[in-house]
Amino acid sequence: MRIFIAEKPSMARELAKCLPPPQHKKKGFIETGDGIVTWAYGHVLQQAEPQDYDIKYKTWKAEDLPIVPEEWKLLVSPDSKEQFQTICNLITQADSIINAGDPDREGQLLIDEILDYVGNTKPVQRILLNALDEKSIKESLADLRNNSDFLHLKESALARSRADWLIGMNLSRAYTLAARRQGHRVVFPIGRVKTPTLALVVRRQRELDHFVPVEYFIVKAVFIHANGRITAQWQPKDTQTGMDSEGHVIEEKAAQALIDRLHNNPSGVIQERKKTKKKEAQRLPLSLSSLQVLAGKRYGYDPQQVLDAAQQLYERKLTTYPRSDCEYLPCNQWKDRSSIIRNLQSNHAGKLSEWAEKADLSIKSRAWNDSKITAHHAIIPTTVFCDFSKLTSLQQHIYYLIAQAYIAQFYPLYEYDQTRILVAAASETFVAHGKAITVSGWKELYTSDKNDAEEEESDDGLPVVKKGDVVDYKEGHVDKKTTKPPPRFTPSTLLAAMKEIYKYVKDDSLKKKLKEVQGIGTEATRATIIDELIKRKFLVEEGKKRYLKPTDNAYLLVDALPDEMVYPDETAVWEDRLYKMSEGKEQLASFLQDQITFLEKLVARARDVKIVSNDTNKDQKICPQCGAAMVLRHGKYGDFFGCTMYPQCRYTEQVTAPLQEAEKKYKCPRCHNGYFICRTSSYGRYWVCSEPDCNTTCSDVEGKPSIFAK
Repeated sequence: MRIFIAEKPSMARELAKCLPPPQHKKKGFIETGDGIVTWAYGHVLQQAEPQDYDIKYKTWKAEDLPIVPEEWKLLVSPDSKEQFQTICNLITQADSIINAGDPDREGQLLIDEILDYVGNTKPVQRILLNALDEKSIKESLADLRNNSDFLHLKESALARSRADWLIGMNLSRAYTLAARRQGHRVVFPIGRVKTPTLALVVRRQRELDHFVPVEYFIVKAVFIHANGRITAQWQPKDTQTGMDSEGHVIEEKAAQALIDRLHNNPSGVIQERKKTKKKEAQRLPLSLSSLQVLAGKRYGYDPQQVLDAAQQLYERKLTTYPRSDCEYLPCNQWKDRSSIIRNLQSNHAGKLSEWAEKADLSIKSRAWNDSKITAHHAIIPTTVFCDFSKLTSLQQHIYYLIAQAYIAQFYPLYEYDQTRILVAAASETFVAHGKAITVSGWKELYTSDKNDAEEEESDDGLPVVKKGDVVDYKEGHVDKKTTKPPPRFTPSTLLAAMKEIYKYVKDDSLKKKLKEVQGIGTEATRATIIDELIKRKFLVEEGKKRYLKPTDNAYLLVDALPDEMVYPDETAVWEDRLYKMSEGKEQLASFLQDQITFLEKLVARARDVKIVSNDTNKDQKICPQCGAAMVLRHGKYGDFFGCTMYPQCRYTEQVTAPLQEAEKKYKCPRCHNGYFICRTSSYGRYWVCSEPDCNTTCSDVEGKPSIFAK
């Protein structure tokens, strides 16, 4: 008997339908004529917490760090105990097992870790379910692989999981404790991917806060050629006076002086004419990240909404596996194009039918490339017809984008002529650019939407000229421009930044190397990371466009950490190593040892780090016993200052506010300096001396301190 272990119940149900009858649903599994199908609920095993290794770690102490398990432990998730026992019982009965986890490194790990946990020695195969329609599942059943072929994929997921644990558990404790020692009542959730992502927003916000707009001036001149008009823009020399370091002419008089010179000397000559034929290949089908970014721009959806909708479409068998980081298709998908396009021809949503009718199925774009495929491929429509009337508005929009990108693969290349003309006049150079579309090709699908950012202008507007032709200046004007600040991040653009992290590294020498890396985080976790930063109130969303803004605690955290954690360089290099590990080019043990070395260095730094916020009181109260910061606390006997080194140091000071004259009724007979103040606690009213060094308390009797009640 063979056992299929799927990642989730929905996948198990669809898989069971494609196996021979009879089929009987039991508690936690489905019997079929060719094996039993059971399922997990994602990770039924979870990483043990530090206190699960040693109870002493339940209390956060700097001297215990770093915590590095000698042997890694997994615990059965409390919500999955019953189902986990079902899986274990079935494994003992099985002759062979089939790993039916999602076709990515996380899906590989979560089934493999169950098998490792129970010490399985039975043969294991792997099924890659990139889509849940019957045709795709049956093709996958006919192409079962040896599970050991995916060992490196599992190791990559395991390395990521353990690295995240080491960084998260240790640095969160180290820097939270450092902050508390200095009077900050915060908990810092530090993560290998989460923290550099947060830092991107903090740095961008600071750029915006310190941005000073600069006015600059450009000169546009119209020259007359025998064949027509040429409108060209002045290209100032590096030695031009009145320029800033960015090459902007910031003195209007310098620009106006050029206009005057052109009036006085209008003769010019064509210095260069260059016409280049350009071709642009079809945009690739969509990965999850590219779908999230596109849906954010087009419809304003946040990344998590897009992922949820894509998952729902997948479970309805309408689209392929959503958590894909791949934008290519396997060559065996080529044969399905007729069925998919035929379905889209019958779908009258928007322009899908019109576009599909014009698709040329003889065109084979660069998307079909087996060498670019790993465990999964780009997100595309399946051969199942999509009835838009049964979808939500969100699902309709996401399906539309996926189908649009697929249809584009069957349109010609986008072709245009690009012209560049240089005009020499008044001892200066002017440039004119022209672009004439010769074949609209696949861009026809995108230029038809006026809201799409990829809309192109198709008018060249330049006359035919040749080098050495004479032109005459006719008119010109000076345009005043203002430099613009960098754009604020939204959830969608922040996700795009995580994907294209090479653009944000501190070390420029890494950019070329990291451009090939799949960014930081995974397709499935990026949206979750952004969402968590918002829920933990390190980021807030503002306005209709949901711009992200860091909170005070975000600044506090980012400023406290060293560059290795707040710039993406280190994390991006780790992602590169994880990717190489999935290909068998990196070792799990050496990767984790490097993580531990890195961790030890950062924990040591945390012991001496200074954590200062912008609003920190310069007159911070200091504990006279140990020298640590003191913070205001609220107790049942009123407010007091407590040492942040508690319980090691238990020094406290009662808060004393200036007493009103009306309150000075009962002078303390013990210290003779303070006055009794009436307070209320959960035990009732009582009186306490206002002098901190005295702190005498007594009960309340008929509205008076008991010491004066007689």
